[in-house]
Amino acid sequence: MIVLDDLGFSDLGCYGGEIRTPNIDRLAADGLRFTRFYNASRCCPTRASLLTGLYPHQVGLARNGRDLTRDGATIAELLHAAGYQTAMAGKWHLSETAPLGGRADGREHLAWLNHQADFDRPFADVRSYPIHRGFERHYGTIWGVSNYFDPFSLVDGAEPVRAVPDGFYLTDAITAKSVEYIQAMAHDDRPFFLYVAHCAPHWPLHARPEDVDRYRETYRGGWRALRESRYRRQVAMGLFDAATHPLPPLSGSGPDWDALDDGRREHESSLMAVHAAMVDRVDQGVGSILKALEAAGRSEDTIVVVLADNGASPERYLDPGFDRASQTRDGRPIQYAGRFEPGPETTWGYIGAPWASALNTPYRYWKADSFEGGCHTPMIVHWPRGLKAPHGTTTAQVGHVIDLMPTCLELAGVAYPNQFDGHDLKPLEGESLAPALRGRPREGPRTLFFEHEGARAVLAGDWKSVALPRGEWELYHVADDATETRDLALREPRRVAELARMWRAWAERVGAVDRP
Repeated sequence: MIVLDDLGFSDLGCYGGEIRTPNIDRLAADGLRFTRFYNASRCCPTRASLLTGLYPHQVGLARNGRDLTRDGATIAELLHAAGYQTAMAGKWHLSETAPLGGRADGREHLAWLNHQADFDRPFADVRSYPIHRGFERHYGTIWGVSNYFDPFSLVDGAEPVRAVPDGFYLTDAITAKSVEYIQAMAHDDRPFFLYVAHCAPHWPLHARPEDVDRYRETYRGGWRALRESRYRRQVAMGLFDAATHPLPPLSGSGPDWDALDDGRREHESSLMAVHAAMVDRVDQGVGSILKALEAAGRSEDTIVVVLADNGASPERYLDPGFDRASQTRDGRPIQYAGRFEPGPETTWGYIGAPWASALNTPYRYWKADSFEGGCHTPMIVHWPRGLKAPHGTTTAQVGHVIDLMPTCLELAGVAYPNQFDGHDLKPLEGESLAPALRGRPREGPRTLFFEHEGARAVLAGDWKSVALPRGEWELYHVADDATETRDLALREPRRVAELARMWRAWAERVGAVDRP
């Protein structure tokens, strides 16, 4: 299971992007692409749902930076109990991450983030680490944000990794460790579950120069040109019908590209080039993982899943604090504001809202929101020996990350228990994707719910009601307006009221915050 972080819906080549992703595209060409697959709009909520088959609010992740509770077991815990080997490489982000001394901007805390003081405390409660949630092996970060060249909160099992070698780059380290785990586990006849949880392309924009160089000229036309070109490719490849997916304008109020001065255009296009380089490097790693599976003789039987935890991010935090370093380990200042050449460790760049909107083509909005641009993910399943749906095709069946747990259990022949490790488990919210993998439709329409920091939505069959934080409910008939361009709330107030009632009942049941 390979998860990318803050990936735009249209970043991958097989979803309309111009970024070089030949290895993931190869999985899609011989696998199944989902065009209506959902996540929980943000990093930790999605990862909590993905691993447990429950809504994030049910397992302690109504907000970022909290411990994954024991109300739900993880896929790794249940498969390991059934005889599977289990391993994880990459970002955890399911432990409570508190600033040192309680202050995110204090000197002591920044020294901790900067690797300039070796404080004798773990990065979070060690009992919440992956190795205590079903993973026999884990190498990666406990916190959610990383300097890719010298990451904070890097651990190997329970032990902190106190220094990294010259030339270290986190995406490559996650790949190398994944390959190492495959090679080790392949010596055992038992099946295995490997969770490859990338940080990329989440900010800060850090990439190797040789990867950035491939995209130096690619984005000089600006965000609107990129959005339009991706949309044309999506329609041409038959990913969806233009009639049901009209292209909305860019979300937010981004500046007109042609009105920017030359220096600003150069800076903005460089930011996007580094984002592309980060995705490119992940794909190179996927190629290495696939080669390791082939060398181990496991490629035909292994199910490979690729998806993202939320849409592209509009965020731009222009100062250090909490999880953002102020200096490198050797004391060089990190630049946040102004115009700079992004990519190296001494910069902390972001793509910003206009690029994020373009990357989520054809959808509106972005990470953290419940509009399609925030909670819609590309999702690819590759399984040479087991996939019965026609290889290389797409499916418009609705799915959600809560469906991955019941899918894994069904395909592994493992029952979901009422209790695990002495804790009562909440019943699964997800539904197995096995029928779709067998080329058969699921029975009946799907109802899904969303909430994150006041952004909320309910999807019920062909209808979706959605709201921004502190905003009013909007209504869309997504069967023929999948990109949410025609708000029907004033025309159908009774339907809005009924969907809002359904959402409030769900919010009360799972412990979501009900904000009007």
